[in-house]
Amino acid sequence: MDAIVGRAADQVNLLEEALAGLQSIKARASSESDQVTAEVDGNGNLTGLWMDDSISTLDARTLAALITSTTHEAARLATEQRTQVMKTLQDAFGTV
Repeated sequence: MDAIVGRAADQVNLLEEALAGLQSIKARASSESDQVTAEVDGNGNLTGLWMDDSISTLDARTLAALITSTTHEAARLATEQRTQVMKTLQDAFGTV
């Protein structure tokens, strides 16, 4: 019985670590020109968007594409981090 309780406690700890890891994900990406920087959390939510003053020279379509592609890259990076957290959890569950 002690072994079962110990294993359950270990699994709870692994889940708590994974949750903390997921909650701490912040991914940033910048456009090639460094005119736009986007930050995304582990759920893919945009948490920050910074634009250089030089964007005032861009037309609206170019700026929209730049913001979209930069945000997409930040979301991709966040997804990579999220995948790594989940893989670590899955691997750890296999050893507990």
